[in-house]
Amino acid sequence: MTPTHTAARWGAALLASATMLTLAACSSGGATDGSSDSAGLTVMIGSSGDAETTAVTDAVTSWGEENGTEVDVVAASDLTQQLGQGFSGGNPPDLFYMSWDQFQTYASNRYLEPYAQDAENADAFYPALRDAFTYDDQFYCEPKDFSTLGLVINTDLWAAAGLTDADIPTDWASLESAATTLTADGVAGLSFGAEYARIGTFMNQAGGSLLSEDGETVTADTPENVAGLAEVKKLLTDGTLKFPADLDSGWSGEAFGKGAAAMVIEGPWINGALAADYPDVNYTVAELPAGPGGKSTFTFSNCWGIPVGSETAEQAESLVTALTSDEQQLAFSDAFGVIPSTETGAAEYATKYPENAAFVTGNDYAVSPVAFAGAATVITDFNSALEGLATGDPEAILADLQTNLQDALDTANAQ
Repeated sequence: MTPTHTAARWGAALLASATMLTLAACSSGGATDGSSDSAGLTVMIGSSGDAETTAVTDAVTSWGEENGTEVDVVAASDLTQQLGQGFSGGNPPDLFYMSWDQFQTYASNRYLEPYAQDAENADAFYPALRDAFTYDDQFYCEPKDFSTLGLVINTDLWAAAGLTDADIPTDWASLESAATTLTADGVAGLSFGAEYARIGTFMNQAGGSLLSEDGETVTADTPENVAGLAEVKKLLTDGTLKFPADLDSGWSGEAFGKGAAAMVIEGPWINGALAADYPDVNYTVAELPAGPGGKSTFTFSNCWGIPVGSETAEQAESLVTALTSDEQQLAFSDAFGVIPSTETGAAEYATKYPENAAFVTGNDYAVSPVAFAGAATVITDFNSALEGLATGDPEAILADLQTNLQDALDTANAQ
């Protein structure tokens, strides 16, 4: 089975997505004063570790020296909280990480400058990433990198079970078969989190979606979504799928590293986690198997946000242009493992790191999880219901989601 990882080849994990923020303390819309005058910039990041902080600081400092601008990089201990405090206090950073799950809230409240719409490199980014940071048909902020979900396979357990490259799952039937073969001696064939951010891919692979194409109607209770949940329930009742908690693990990456799960559905952040904690695990990454509706995976990203009306917006945009160049994004890839957000940069990354090519290929058909303003609370309740899916009723779970998510969407659309 090739290519195969050894976890030690990789550095720190990718930035984990932040939780949704409701900016109740902020006034609606309007310009901000920014956190600095025209002589300098403050950049706030949510760092995955020292490698990311150092790489971003070096890149920003280099730009500052070339442009005669002093730049202060702040690695937030809690990006969601500190960014919210900055906006509520009328003193946000000049440039900051904005995650996919917070974007709709900030954009709908008019806190972000839609600078990306007219950027010269606007068409360089993957369409799925542009869509993730588009609100009211405006492309607001340039994505800094991305990650998708793939099927991560322990190659030692795979070979020991007598499986070959020909057995790598390409559809649900072959996923079931491989998971069954790998489930033995206390090892679960498959594991992933009991959450929409993982299970939602099965709904999409069945041809489902939580929203209509125009984004105006919730479509959670469709037969396709029911089929997606039913497939996950089947894996659970067959005993070939175990949620991490059932394997005494905090997340599926831990279960994978301990050898308690032979396959997991995770993103490229697992590379750094395994390198740090389980460096002897050998593994490979495949695309997620297709369902009856075709291939699908989720894409997760952060963009470079700029406050609306900021006096330093022009400087910040210049810095973003430098940070999102292929050359700089590939340097970030080398430093802390992220995948470039531009199509050309990602293609070069896939060539350089063929063991991660499946993550890159997935973005060709990936979609972003639902994240409109107000959706987070509903999805949290949905996640709680998914924890009991093994004995639950997919139709009933989705009926509740339909009602609650539609109420949230109606509220968001009324704003």
